[in-house]
Amino acid sequence: MLSILQLIVDTIATLLGGVLLLRFWMQATRVRPPQSVAQFTYTVTDWLVRPLRRVVPGVGGYDWASLIGAFLIVMLGTSVYLLAGLPVETVFLHAIHRFLTWILYGFMALLIIEAIFSWVNPQAPLAPLVSALNDPLLRPLRRLVPTLGGLDLSMLVAFIVLRIVMYLVDTTIPHF
Repeated sequence: MLSILQLIVDTIATLLGGVLLLRFWMQATRVRPPQSVAQFTYTVTDWLVRPLRRVVPGVGGYDWASLIGAFLIVMLGTSVYLLAGLPVETVFLHAIHRFLTWILYGFMALLIIEAIFSWVNPQAPLAPLVSALNDPLLRPLRRLVPTLGGLDLSMLVAFIVLRIVMYLVDTTIPHF
């Protein structure tokens, strides 16, 4: 029964945390999303971000309330493991691991979505948003990685770098 509860809590926490991380990244990169995406993102997250902004103001142009809100959601999602009798330290380390994993998987998902848009429909309404969200990751790589025959390999290099970072997170931070 506890595993079913963990599945439900993990699913809800992952979806909500992902939207909070998207909100943070959109504001950090100063991307203006289409109205439908903005409305969805703010409607889903305002209940947590607005009260947190009273305690944690935005500093340096970053919406720290969204990022801290995402971490609180991770903590809430992993606190279910306390019911299984795991020590608090183990659950906290697992929460840190999950938070970093969410961030890395979010970047990987954005890269995959941009690759699909570039192959299927580069003029899709969300293509400029995804491209702008990936730009801070890809811009430095595009200076280092030359295009081969008109093919931009910076997305592949970024994906490999993110996988290396994921490996380092998995091997450095203990998790279960």
